[in-house]
Order: sequence, then structure tokens, then C-alpha cells
Amino acid sequence: MRRVVVVGASAAGLAAAETLRREGYRGTITLVGEEVDPPYDRPPLSKQVLSATWESDRLALRTLDQITALALDLRLGVRAVGLDTGTGAGTVRLGDGTDVPYDGLIIATGVRPRHLPGAPAHVLRTLHDALRLRATLEPGRRLAVVGAGFLGAECASVARQLGCDVVLLEPAPVPLAHAVGEDVGRLLSRVHAEHGVDLRTGATARAVTGEGVCLEGGELVPADEVLVAVGSVPNTEWLDGSGLPVADGLVCDEFSAAAPGVYGAGDVARWHNPRFGVSMRIEHRTNAAEQGMAAARNLLHPDARKPFAPLPYFWSDQYDMKIQAHGYLRGHDETRIVEGSLPERRFVAAYRTGDRLTGVLAVGVPPKLLRPWRAAVAGATLWKDIA
Repeated sequence: MRRVVVVGASAAGLAAAETLRREGYRGTITLVGEEVDPPYDRPPLSKQVLSATWESDRLALRTLDQITALALDLRLGVRAVGLDTGTGAGTVRLGDGTDVPYDGLIIATGVRPRHLPGAPAHVLRTLHDALRLRATLEPGRRLAVVGAGFLGAECASVARQLGCDVVLLEPAPVPLAHAVGEDVGRLLSRVHAEHGVDLRTGATARAVTGEGVCLEGGELVPADEVLVAVGSVPNTEWLDGSGLPVADGLVCDEFSAAAPGVYGAGDVARWHNPRFGVSMRIEHRTNAAEQGMAAARNLLHPDARKPFAPLPYFWSDQYDMKIQAHGYLRGHDETRIVEGSLPERRFVAAYRTGDRLTGVLAVGVPPKLLRPWRAAVAGATLWKDIA
């Protein structure tokens, strides 16, 4: 293998490139990134960057010297627009008209935010997005946040603490109930209300206007600024006609392979996780880096491939609450508080799928106290055996 192309220059793509070098690969590595900025960390965008407690120079995943040491053929500020998998070596077509040949390919093109019809609105995916929104968050300004998932909730929290009047619009009866359960979802709702957020559930946004957000039924929610946080779309359009399987992401097997010599990593990859026996696509920072490393190793060592079977992890900061979760919470059958209590806002919630413990979520609990529960999830502990 003489040339590997990694498409996507964020956490997954960078981890893949670094792993290739760490594993002894000395051929050409072309790293393609749509943004002009070198690889940077995204989770702080809705937290430290939006609140102006960090400046953008703290986001870099690696120093310029570290990037240089990887000896990359670095193509930033250019999109991949097409892929020819060929019969042997393939070719990635770039938006600047150039074609980049490859012997091995890692696809880590991530996702982009969904939009609403109507007038332009804020989204939050890139550093530019965060800085643009931050400039508008002044005391007394009215911000409407469409979508009360983790991203929308974090942004609402920051905006409220900066003195904005915030309305949080959510179509579901209980925000995040599909992911964390109704009891935990109601707790998070109460916290927003206590901090002065106008949380409106059962509110489906139809369009953005120059005056705010128009709901189904015609009501106008007035706002000076609108942030749309209603999920994301995997960046797979450039794969049309390539023959690679696409269905809400690049479809990969348990090794993160989409085809011979072609692997997926990060937010764009939907792969079979044998730990849980389901196909999943996870938009979390930790998973992106871990899958980038796994994809690179499996690409380099096809005769010694290992299934990518991580225990997903994510965290969220909202007001003074630190939320952490391990495992796979979606589609759970039952939730139980196994430590602490919801009223105290210091607790561990356990999640059952079938007869197994498949996830835990903690609020106000130090990481070291959560480790035994993480181990229990990793060990596929029987639900009947948890305390």
C-alpha cells in the first residue's frame, strides 16, 4: 500500500492519520478537510467558546509542529465531491478539480446540521458558527433555540447565563426522553425552567422568519436570533455513484469496513457494534477518535483485523450540572436510579435493554465513582444482578 487518503480532517480523520504513522506506515497520507482551519476540537464550541471562557486558539487538536511531523499531504479548505472506487486503486475527486488516487481510503466526513425553511438562522457545527452566534449573545437579547437535545440545551444554558432571554422549543412532550428516559428528561426540563428558560414542549417549528420562529398552527415565537439544533445529516452525498452502501451514514461492518480497503470512522459511519449487537452511528468526540484509530489499524493489517466494539461515552455541561453517560442508552426498556436521587441532582441512572445493563448516566457524580458502573456495563451485567 503506497497511498492512503483520509477524507475528513477533524477528530476521526486526524486520529486515523496519526495511527497510520504510529503503526509504521511510511507511504503517502493525503488528509482532506473542507474547513480551512487545522483539526480542532468541537465539543467546546457549545460550551467554553460560546461562553467566551475560551478563545479559539485553545481548540487545536495538535500544534502545527505536530501536524508537520506527520508528513501529510494536507489538503485543507477543499471538499471531496466524488469517489471512483475503481477495480484496484481508486480516486477521490476534490472540489478544486483535482483527483487524488488511493490504495486505501478512510472516510471521516462527519455530519452537517439540519436547517429549517425560511429566513437564515444560526446552526452550530464549526468554529465560525460558534463565533458568529457568540457575537449576538448580549444581555436582553431574545434567543429562540429550536431543539432541546444536548446541543440545544447546552446553548440555551450558556445564553441564559450570559443574560439572554431564551425560549427553548421542543416537539416532544419530554426533551431527551428517547435517549435518557422520561424521569431524567423531566429533571433536565425543570433545571432549565429554574434558570429562567421558557421551555415549550409539544412545539413543532415550521419555519424561521425575520421576526422569529413560526410554529405549526401559525403561532410566531418572537426572537432576535434563532439557533436551529434539530439534528444532523451525514455527509455522504459525495459518495453517490461510488457503489458504497449508504443509509443514514456510510454503512460499515463490525471492522468499520464499507468495502475492501475502504473504512469509515466518526460521525459519518454507521457500523455494527458487536458489543451491543446493533448497528449504530454515534456523534460523540470520544467515539470519533477511537474509531479513527481502529479503522487505520484494520486498513493496515487486513489479516489481523479486530472488531470495533467500543463502550460509547459522552458528556454534557448545563448550568452547574455535569452529565456523563457510558454505554448505549437509546432504545432502552427500563430506567432505574441506582445511586443518589433525582431531587438531590446527584445520581446514577441505569438502563436496561433486554435482560442486560446496557448504559448508565450520572449527574453530579465524580468520574471515579462512575467507574464501577462503567465496568458493569462493559461486562454486560445481567439486570437482575445490579443493586
